[in-house]
Amino acid sequence: MISNPRFDPTRSGGLRPSARAGQPQRLASQMTPPLRLYKYEALTTQSLLNLKRQIIYFGSPLQFNDPYDCALTSNIEDPSDSDLATIRQKYLNDQILPPLAKQQFETFSTQQLRETFVKAAKEAMESTTRNFLKTKGVACFSEKNNNLLMWSHYGGHYKGFCLEFATNAEPFSKINKVRYKPAPPPLSVKSILFDEDFHIVQELFCTKSEAWEYEAEWRAIHHAAGTQFVYPANALTGVYFGPDIDQQSLEIICLILAGQNESVRFWRGSRSTTEFSVLFEEFNYVSNLQAKKQGLAPS
Repeated sequence: MISNPRFDPTRSGGLRPSARAGQPQRLASQMTPPLRLYKYEALTTQSLLNLKRQIIYFGSPLQFNDPYDCALTSNIEDPSDSDLATIRQKYLNDQILPPLAKQQFETFSTQQLRETFVKAAKEAMESTTRNFLKTKGVACFSEKNNNLLMWSHYGGHYKGFCLEFATNAEPFSKINKVRYKPAPPPLSVKSILFDEDFHIVQELFCTKSEAWEYEAEWRAIHHAAGTQFVYPANALTGVYFGPDIDQQSLEIICLILAGQNESVRFWRGSRSTTEFSVLFEEFNYVSNLQAKKQGLAPS
């Protein structure tokens, strides 16, 4: 998190860092997640390696395919006269405010204060969001395992697979629910300048256009982009196979997991003949070697 910027009009840029204070607060996006979340995967060498190594990759948000993703464009509202008075008084009460800055706060007109605080808020948002996007890593999940667009966009055009995770394991303890809005949410100058840990940026990071609402997305955020997070084997509870996956690829995935997760469940996908949907039927995987030993396949 970024520490709260204290405003100082006598310094270049108008901002300087301050010590963090107060207790951590729960973000609006940090709701209790469903018991299961899903991650769609195309069938690639990397996705198979990640499966074998039990890795969730936290990629850079700069690589997202939606240029409006994260709603990080600052939509800052002009502060009311009442807000200006509150902000001014807060800084006048600041014991470490330089004398020249204090004098300016006492003598500035309402319009001068408005211009000064809006500029400071914009600079603070731009600096913090730029740093956030460059450094943070994100892993994306969905509440749904049967969405046609998700299978098409992220599940290898129905030839991939979808992982089911139990959310009582890491990294899901502080996962964030994505909120879908018709426009970037407006921000108040007061909330930007008074936000102890700049939670606003993380909230905006979990805000997307309503056009993406079908994804029903949740996001796990890591402090470092490029992190390969190793999850416990029992966190993976199921694998759903796309209806167009080939049998050899299906067996490769089953064989990978047979050696490290005996409790995972497998579901084979098929296209519904009565509606536009994907149907799943659970199956038990038996390797060819096991089948021969059990007399279920010719030697």
